[in-house]
Amino acid sequence: MKSYSIIEINNLLKGELIGYTDHKIEGPEEIKKANSNQITFIGSKKYEKFWADSKASAALVGQNATLEPGTNRALIKVKNVDLAMAQILELYNPPAPVFDTDIHPTAVIHETAIIGEGCKIGANCYVGKDVELGSGVLLYPNVCVFDETTIGSNTVVWSGTVIRERCIIGSHCIFHTNVSIGADGFGYRPSDDGRGLVKIPQIGNVIIGHYVEIGANSCVDRAKFSSTIVGDGCKIDNLVQIAHNSVMGRFCIMAGHSGLAGSVTLGDGVIIGGSASIKDHTTINSGATVGAGSGVMNDVEPGKTVLGYPAQDARDMLKQWVAIRRFMKTQ
Repeated sequence: MKSYSIIEINNLLKGELIGYTDHKIEGPEEIKKANSNQITFIGSKKYEKFWADSKASAALVGQNATLEPGTNRALIKVKNVDLAMAQILELYNPPAPVFDTDIHPTAVIHETAIIGEGCKIGANCYVGKDVELGSGVLLYPNVCVFDETTIGSNTVVWSGTVIRERCIIGSHCIFHTNVSIGADGFGYRPSDDGRGLVKIPQIGNVIIGHYVEIGANSCVDRAKFSSTIVGDGCKIDNLVQIAHNSVMGRFCIMAGHSGLAGSVTLGDGVIIGGSASIKDHTTINSGATVGAGSGVMNDVEPGKTVLGYPAQDARDMLKQWVAIRRFMKTQ
């Protein structure tokens, strides 16, 4: 078990140490559950009231915190509590699952595939014709990578993920369990006789940039033609849908259960809240934020925050909700 002194932890964080504890810190925990060998964090004033009764021997706090550490307890004041806690979590992060062999004997790898130096391929993986894996790629058990796909160096693909043919994946990406990349886009039209639906062929691909992370059970569909694109540094939560021909700029965030319909364009740094839905052929410009549960029907200006269903300027929507609440109270 890893353990560190409070001095060692403070040296890592380069914070301001208030008080002292001789307890060895064996890991982080939330303030109500922590024991004397754990460190907690207080990122908001509303949680300060729990410090007195917490069993934690140490806490990360903001620079404006007015708490006292107490006997054999310590506080570490930092500029950004969330980022400091990320460093703590990384410190105690357990190792990833071990590969007993670099390429498991049950993996099926086409003879034309190019496997980079240091790649690891788990049990029951499939690597198709003319696939190229860059150096240090990790495919955990039961991953499928179909024909003519390229994956950049040091990308990690967790079990159950399927990457369809002709996709282009950047380096240092992480795909969590059961991600779908490059499945057919959702394209149907009524038949001429009105008795059925005609499937529209989806002949494009998916291009994913560098340092992209995609959560479990999320889907990025291939384009009808051309490419569905996820830009560098995007972070996508679990259970997210990105439809055909959508284009995401750099460093966008999409929270769980949100979705882009076909041909949506996101600028750089767009934030999409949980369960938000974006209408097809809509553009959300750089720096804009879409609140959780919102439905975007029209283009969103750069830097604007929208909220509601249908989504509109967040301030206007909040005023409407207040007015409705007041009205209901008078009835």
